[in-house]
Amino acid sequence: MLSGWSTDEDADALAALTAGESRASLGRLTVWGRCRWRWGAGCGWWSGSADPNPKVRATLAQWWTSAPEPVRRLLLTDPDDSVRTGACATCFRRIPHPVPPADLVPDLLADPVTRAGAVRHCTLDTATAHRLAEDANDEVREELAEHPDLPPALRDKLAQDPNLRVALRVFARQDTPEPTRAAIHARILSDVPPLDWLANHEALDEDTLERELMSEIARAELRSLRLSWVTADPLPYVDSPYACFRASAAMSDQLPPPFVAGCSTMRRAASAPRWLSIPETRSIETAERIDRTYRPDKMVRWRPADDFPLPADVLRRLATDPDPRMRQLAPRDPDLPVELARRLAADPDDMVRRAIATHPRLPAEDLTRLLADPSESVAATAAANPKLPTTGMYQLVALVGL
Repeated sequence: MLSGWSTDEDADALAALTAGESRASLGRLTVWGRCRWRWGAGCGWWSGSADPNPKVRATLAQWWTSAPEPVRRLLLTDPDDSVRTGACATCFRRIPHPVPPADLVPDLLADPVTRAGAVRHCTLDTATAHRLAEDANDEVREELAEHPDLPPALRDKLAQDPNLRVALRVFARQDTPEPTRAAIHARILSDVPPLDWLANHEALDEDTLERELMSEIARAELRSLRLSWVTADPLPYVDSPYACFRASAAMSDQLPPPFVAGCSTMRRAASAPRWLSIPETRSIETAERIDRTYRPDKMVRWRPADDFPLPADVLRRLATDPDPRMRQLAPRDPDLPVELARRLAADPDDMVRRAIATHPRLPAEDLTRLLADPSESVAATAAANPKLPTTGMYQLVALVGL
């Protein structure tokens, strides 16, 4: 019954599905994931979507975004609220985000736990738009504020929403009138509390505390906001009064040289891909230096090497680099020598071990050894490697007592 993955994407999804789970769940989910997803005569879908544990089904709904439609339907109509919430969410653990079957959207829109995730997929008639604009769930109004068919009158109403995160979605719309945009921007940046406002949070009532927290989140989202429609037509926005508009313009490859020179000095994560596309800065040494010195002001997965891949000889040199963050790049060489792969599998840094745990050239004995790694994420990644030998699978089965 044990065999290969149906696709590499499914393998990755089921690897992530084990992250944060107990060792027992890790073994159970990995063994199940290694069985091919197929329609067998009289047996139906044999998958995590039928697992009796709703936590397993909810996790599967979040991670396996490419699941076949029959599986997605099962998850979207699951009797457990948490499973339906995971299956019809505003954000998933993988992209592209799944689109629910059109015939299920009305029911998903009527269900309080799936309504927010269904808004972007619905046909927005006038009655539906007004009903959603009055929804008590802030997340529903946030999604509505981004809907391309939102009537102007409701757009202007949501611009005044008491939740600043809803108003921020109106700020980011291309069709928002400039006076409205400016008013939202000023509102988000006004009344910023002192840095130590949380020191006496016990004295704040629950509503005030929640409002202040949402305002802090809105200000953070405004700083990191990047708009594709600004990037597509950057020139009108290079001197915008809004920093997020200027940063979005800096990401464009349509800027004339004088503007590019100015953008290349911006120390922002969003600008880095742009400077790497400029011929005069496109060198191996520059790319490595930029990646080595890149330190984002928030936790993001992206790094400069994602947009400017380093050649194999550099990656192999980085396998012995003193900086563990640079050693994490070495497994990007698909032909990494076995001795370097084994060295990285024994690296003292768990993120380096996690990076090499997916490599196809890692010997089976080293891969199997990583199943017992003290880091759960390393063990989960190793368990999901399609090259894991049958002995390793049985080791997981024995671990969970199956």
